[in-house]
Amino acid sequence: YTREEVARHRSPGDRVWVTHGTEVFDVTDFVELHPGGPDKLLLAAGGPLEPFWALYAVHGQPHVLELLREYKVGELSPEDAALPPGDTGDPFAGDPPRHPALRVNSLKPFNAEPPPELLTQSFLTPNELFFTRNHLPVPSVEPGSYRLRLEGPGGRSLSLSLAELRGRFPKHEVTATLQCAGNRRSEMSRVRPVKGLAWDIGAIGTARWGGARLRDVLLHAGFGDQPPGEGEWHVCFEGLDEDASGTPYGASIPFSRAISAEAEVLLAYEMNGRELPRDHGFPVRVVVPGVVGARSVKWLRSVAVSPSESPSHWQQNDYKGFCPSVDWDSVDFRAAPAIQELPVQSAITEPRPGAAVPEGELTVKGYAWSGGGREVVRVDVSLDGGRTWRVAELGGQRGRGWAWTLWELRAPVAAGSRLDIVCKAVDRSYNVQPDTVGPVWNLRGVLNNAWHRVPVTVT
Repeated sequence: YTREEVARHRSPGDRVWVTHGTEVFDVTDFVELHPGGPDKLLLAAGGPLEPFWALYAVHGQPHVLELLREYKVGELSPEDAALPPGDTGDPFAGDPPRHPALRVNSLKPFNAEPPPELLTQSFLTPNELFFTRNHLPVPSVEPGSYRLRLEGPGGRSLSLSLAELRGRFPKHEVTATLQCAGNRRSEMSRVRPVKGLAWDIGAIGTARWGGARLRDVLLHAGFGDQPPGEGEWHVCFEGLDEDASGTPYGASIPFSRAISAEAEVLLAYEMNGRELPRDHGFPVRVVVPGVVGARSVKWLRSVAVSPSESPSHWQQNDYKGFCPSVDWDSVDFRAAPAIQELPVQSAITEPRPGAAVPEGELTVKGYAWSGGGREVVRVDVSLDGGRTWRVAELGGQRGRGWAWTLWELRAPVAAGSRLDIVCKAVDRSYNVQPDTVGPVWNLRGVLNNAWHRVPVTVT
């Protein structure tokens, strides 16, 4: 069979086919028997099993392959094994391969999120499933020739190789959640149209980041604990990713956060104990815990201490929130501050909207997080749209306020009922989510932290 023929079999109605190596399998009759649940097996429908099996070590055991062979229906055509070469004239042709489970919101530039049912399978998000937010083509960087440039007033400057960044500064690790400002934008679009990628609830992820503290590097470059001059100073970042005119992606954070030991801002070169993947900033990226992901600039080429914010479009004319009455004819981006810390947030990852769940005990799962290191202290869940509430159980692995909390609720449900499942999180400052999207709607579709709602039926 060709890969195209295999790809036609993606649902039980059309039969569910998968490949492993050069073999083709019809696993339709095994879908409901899959120990991880049918939804997870269906993620691989019509394509290869290997990227999904790599996420769970149990698949490497011999009995799993023996079981799979019972469903073999054929082999891949030899001429179809090699994929066609990319278009070398395409600026995105050099982008890295991606995991097929990711749900793509745009191909060029590549932006994608994991399916919700995989998002909260583990406290740390696997690198392959971490949401990808790219604004421009992914640069190809030779680590041996990489240099990071630091600049500031008074002619201060410093240039560091990757080896120097690793060798001169103590390695620091921090477990932190990154969230795109547009996470859950698709819900805002249902109120009124907005401009931007239609993110669902997966533009968020948590990783153990390793690298040099930005504070240590700034002090080494001659910048003290205090701003170099009067007023609020900033630390500006530029990436190696550029548009057709040569303009790079850029962003900035206040100097006070960059130099703070408590803020734990990193020049990261590791993600979950491994070298940074290309999609996530190889060889070096900024990681700013507790702050919108837009400030954690990837493929970092320069750091500049400046009396003003980054002049970048993405700092000045994007990633800002506005009153719901502001439209594209009246918006003034200079009138709003750039988003830094994000508001308290939560979402339901299981069950999925529109699902039919069996009677008996229902398990509801999700994540909760708040910006600025304000850890989540409670998650409330309602099965009736917010009329009555139950307190969810918070996961044991919590992090230091920079990382999300995974939560779970178990409740009895009766057949024939329709549930309107709702969640809301409370952080340590007793910030709580608003109940509806309308009051937080804005023309860019950012900062949506309204109660997350999932309707299901009980069979």
